[in-house]
Amino acid sequence: MNTIDTPFFAAVGNDLPVLPAARIAGRALRAEVPESRSAIFNASTGEAIGWQESASAAQIDEAVRVASEAFASWRAFTAAQRGEILRKVAELVEARRDQLTVLQMRVSGKPPVEAWTDVSDVIATFNYYADLCTQGTAFEIESIVLPGDGVAAERFHVPVGVAALIVPWNFPMVTTAWKIAPALAAGCTVVLKPSELTSPVECALVDLLAEAGVPEGVVNVVNGGAEVGALLTRHPLVDKISFTGSTAAGKHVMRAAAEDMKRLTLELGGKSALIVREDADVELAVSLAVGGAFTNAGQMCSATARILVHDSLYRKFMTAFETAVSALVVAAPGTRDVAMGPLISEGQRTRVQALVEAGVQAGAQVAFQGQSAQDTDGGFFMAPVVIAEPSADNILWTDEIFGPVACVKSFRTDDEAIALANDTRYGLVATVVTRNKQMAQHYQCAVRAGLVWVNTPQLIYPHVSWGGFGLSGLGRELGLAGLRSYQELRHTMRNTTP
Repeated sequence: MNTIDTPFFAAVGNDLPVLPAARIAGRALRAEVPESRSAIFNASTGEAIGWQESASAAQIDEAVRVASEAFASWRAFTAAQRGEILRKVAELVEARRDQLTVLQMRVSGKPPVEAWTDVSDVIATFNYYADLCTQGTAFEIESIVLPGDGVAAERFHVPVGVAALIVPWNFPMVTTAWKIAPALAAGCTVVLKPSELTSPVECALVDLLAEAGVPEGVVNVVNGGAEVGALLTRHPLVDKISFTGSTAAGKHVMRAAAEDMKRLTLELGGKSALIVREDADVELAVSLAVGGAFTNAGQMCSATARILVHDSLYRKFMTAFETAVSALVVAAPGTRDVAMGPLISEGQRTRVQALVEAGVQAGAQVAFQGQSAQDTDGGFFMAPVVIAEPSADNILWTDEIFGPVACVKSFRTDDEAIALANDTRYGLVATVVTRNKQMAQHYQCAVRAGLVWVNTPQLIYPHVSWGGFGLSGLGRELGLAGLRSYQELRHTMRNTTP
């Protein structure tokens, strides 16, 4: 098989391709109501490239029941057997790397480097959990030393059951891999709900899961919008929910999980800080600021869009930052030297522009802006915007914008910088730029964030867990903690007296 079997690799003619409402036990199910579908757009051109049908309540119920029925046989696979399948997934993704990269560019408008990196992250994630499975130590029964004689105890982990996985549109294949790989490694079966805006990418990845030998019924897909996700999270046979999305939507998911005490992982929003100390390398700081605020057009929960710069470096930083932002090529993925692509939809662009307008009306000052290429009128492009010294209560400083908007504030002392960084209800990530190792250690402990980068871009390895505090969510993805989130901890005690 040299190509991925999805219509989105074919040239679009008068009849746009249609993705089915659901994929259950290897079967593609069409929508029960033909009108229940939404258009899929090429974010770079604004043109419709296909349709996504929406699953019905009956189809969602069938998907969960099929996953429930497949659970017993899948959990009976040894960890090593599951690891072999996950390794095969990684190999197949590697073999189709070029096609998957092109597909992401076509749907989301991601620049080639970003789309390529996303595919690399998928490969790394499946390989990491394949390693955990084949090494086996994470699945072993552990003895517990007790103070008394005549009693022995052991602890071990078992799969939680059926997992509902709801993924966003900003990193579709990546967040799917972050959830599916550990869920399958743990022995869970899953029902995946992709974003209706980027479902062709998930469709291609699910094709490869089947080709790798994942048994029918272990991975099922229901497509559609928020209403499909709501029905899925409320299903009584769902044991675990893993949701990535907005904090507002995460609160609804949390309420639904509470009804049956479903296990829950929430990876939500962020309003993260990049801190540039007085001893920082300004060139490095500017590079990290550009990447942290404008990668994926700022559509990242980890966007370090609150940039804190020591007063002694502020003017130098702002001059260099303006030069760098002005040089960004904002264009379609095929454009030479493209650095930033479009927002995902017209609705998202309208939302971000409205937030900028509201922030400016409330007193925020635009320091400078970038510019889009001349041929971007049809797509959902927006030039990057930099705000200088917003007030502490300005919406651009306090709220997650999820677009190419960065705010810069000056500070005079380390204590002030830490206080500003922590003055948020979020707590996902932070970046610190400093030459002082002792102060770097101080910051990484004092800043309230699940992950702190020191003098590095936003590198993410599957070995390091991902998640944050406060409104940034609950639980952790990736790493051993990511595996454990799809398992229940159990203990046994037994009498050892002869």
